[in-house]
Amino acid sequence: MNSAVVIGGGLAGCEAAKQLSKRGIKVKLYEMKPKKYSPAHKMEGLAELVCSNSLKAARLESAAGLLKEEMRCFGSVCMEAADMCSVAAGGALAVDRDEFSRIITEKITSDPLIEVIHEEVTEIPKEGVVVVAAGPLASDALAEDIKKYCGAGLSFYDAAAPIVTAASVDMESAFTQSRYDRGGDDYINCPMNKEEYENFYNELINAKSAELHEFDKRKDVYEGCMPIEVMASRGMDTMRFGPMKPVGLRDPKTGHRPWAALQLRKENAEGSMLNLVGFQTNLTFGEQKRVFSMIPALKNAEFVRYGVMHRNTFINSPELLNSGYGFKGRDGLFFGGQITGVEGYMESASSGILAGINAAACILGKKPLILPNDTMMGALAAYISDPTVKNFQPMGANFGVLPPIEPHIRDKKERYAALAKRGIESLEKELERYENNC
Repeated sequence: MNSAVVIGGGLAGCEAAKQLSKRGIKVKLYEMKPKKYSPAHKMEGLAELVCSNSLKAARLESAAGLLKEEMRCFGSVCMEAADMCSVAAGGALAVDRDEFSRIITEKITSDPLIEVIHEEVTEIPKEGVVVVAAGPLASDALAEDIKKYCGAGLSFYDAAAPIVTAASVDMESAFTQSRYDRGGDDYINCPMNKEEYENFYNELINAKSAELHEFDKRKDVYEGCMPIEVMASRGMDTMRFGPMKPVGLRDPKTGHRPWAALQLRKENAEGSMLNLVGFQTNLTFGEQKRVFSMIPALKNAEFVRYGVMHRNTFINSPELLNSGYGFKGRDGLFFGGQITGVEGYMESASSGILAGINAAACILGKKPLILPNDTMMGALAAYISDPTVKNFQPMGANFGVLPPIEPHIRDKKERYAALAKRGIESLEKELERYENNC
């Protein structure tokens, strides 16, 4: 039987393995957990969500929503799991991360064509078809071998937000409402007046940060997952235009918009744990407890997980990969996930889908699937493989990577709806064409 190797049991690796299996390919899926963990991973199961339980916007007329709908067209295992264990999050799709991992682990381990091998891979197999989906925290030995193929890796820091118990939140100092009234009362808002905010700000920018892990002492901070203390250091009002923006909220106790507000989002289906939205941090655990408890609603907060900071690494994909996620220097070698420079959970998973499909195509002697760039998956693949891109940085789903609608639609909501409609129609046509020709 035809076979392939997938390295990494994260979102991209699971998607790649499933796409290979669907095409009759036997898969050896290597995942070093639970024998060995990266500095950021804690759970034994596959497809662990590290930073947040939010998968971004759910509505189709958003870039993230379009990406998810495209993934559904491929029978995405991550989307199937997400839809089964979603938790209320306004206009976003958020999940119970324990259930998300459990469901995907069950789907992968019960697949008769997928063998999960819990061993560390220290080098890329020199023969056969291989998908490297080792994530942004590949083990040191594997990272060194990847460098032999790709040259020096690029790296930046990523951070996770703290989680508190819902029972410990002072609801006398908080209120429930989704910003802009999108969804139900899915968020708990922790308002602050001007004096409270300024006191909080001053303590935050002077708080002590944790020592960085010895595996990397670089201080590059990726904008998409910036520690709250780094954001605050850019100016007193920066947080009020970011995760603490009060726009779209009204405190029922005052009848007015708060000066600033932290939002809490359900971390699990029961709502017993809450995530501090946008509060990724590298403060010491003691400082997190002290400073974040200055927010009135969190004065008695019980922290079940403190925020942590860890390294993310990605390759220089514009020089190394084609738009099917194939490695230019070796037939049969593919990369998928965040290591390719796609940023975000679902972006990583979507790259695994295409890497798996094209790995199967390589084995079966078929042409690779290259999606049109008016689809979100195709546009992301085109971006990370565009040799004209210099100073390459990670890219998440956004409508800016798509070619514009002609004639131009001035209304943004209508324009986004048109882009989403065009993307789905284009994907459906391309999949029909591809199946007919293969």
